[in-house]
Amino acid sequence: MRILVAPDKFKGSLSAAAAAGAISRGLRAVLPDAEIQTAAIADGGEGFAEALCDALGGVWVEARVADALGREVSARYAWVEADRIAILEMSEASGLWRLKRSELAPLRANTFGTGQLLRHAVERGARKIFIGLGGSATTDGGAGMAAALGYHFLTDDGDDLAPFPGNLLSLIRIETEGAVEMPEIVAACDVQNPLLGERGAARVFGPQKGADAKTVVALEEGLLNLADVVAADLGCDFRETPGAGAAGGIAYGLMSFCRARVCSGFDLVADLLKLEERIASSDLVITGEGRLDGQTLEGKGPAGVSALARKHGKPIVAFAGSVADTPGIHALFDAACAIIDEPVDLDSAMARGAEFLERAAGRAARMLKLGNTL
Repeated sequence: MRILVAPDKFKGSLSAAAAAGAISRGLRAVLPDAEIQTAAIADGGEGFAEALCDALGGVWVEARVADALGREVSARYAWVEADRIAILEMSEASGLWRLKRSELAPLRANTFGTGQLLRHAVERGARKIFIGLGGSATTDGGAGMAAALGYHFLTDDGDDLAPFPGNLLSLIRIETEGAVEMPEIVAACDVQNPLLGERGAARVFGPQKGADAKTVVALEEGLLNLADVVAADLGCDFRETPGAGAAGGIAYGLMSFCRARVCSGFDLVADLLKLEERIASSDLVITGEGRLDGQTLEGKGPAGVSALARKHGKPIVAFAGSVADTPGIHALFDAACAIIDEPVDLDSAMARGAEFLERAAGRAARMLKLGNTL
């Protein structure tokens, strides 16, 4: 039997690679003769750079950059020397994971550090940059990133404007002289939200980053003004482009300031991993993530794996820390299994994720073995 194990991360508990390892151990303990392959997947959020680094044989590069609040931190990106490709995650510099709950500052948090990371890759000689979008602490439309790349944001008095979200309503002009010339950039995301409106960056994702109702309105107005000024001064308008609202609107900023192409993170990773070919040659596909719910249906990795498995008529099983009773979830998989098998609090469940996942895979393997003997 040929089994392909292709999970996404179990956020806060296991990386995609660690999850694949735990599932494989559980399977091998019961099915020692099975041919098991692993493919750690990602959808553009955390784990994106690791998945591509492994697939392309990259190494890690360290850089000192600013976090979302301007504090210096050490961040990394993957580097593929043969093709001079850099693989970044915006969350490395500007991620929510770097901030304590008490530090959330939606009107101040910005993407300047992500711009520094991009600039570091360009100065290293990158010919192509992949950047994963997700896990952002910011809602600045990529203005901070653009400032780090040499764009100047000005007020009506001609003074420099710190590109914080709370300042964007005062933006009058953008100067491009001195901006860094960028190579080809491919931005990977897992959402289709536009920059503005009811499904936009501020209204949908702002509350996750500490924005109350009044702050959401301020963020929306700032992004609207940014889009108007960009349209006037740069001659482009991507505010309605699907995915522009990803990661606090940095997808919009990457398209506007860096001429980036935005694509499905899962599709990009799947292509580089040759995932469809591997699924087609397997007898069983196993995937998973931390929680299977309505967001899974919006382009998350397990849904993409399911689509490819269905296309080739392969049975597919999904593991998750929890499985929501959301319409459509159970139709994606032949079995969707919550891995927790004993009473446990959330902190313990996260800390023992590998243990629970390995045990769940073992239980599934025993059921599979039983089915094959009946």
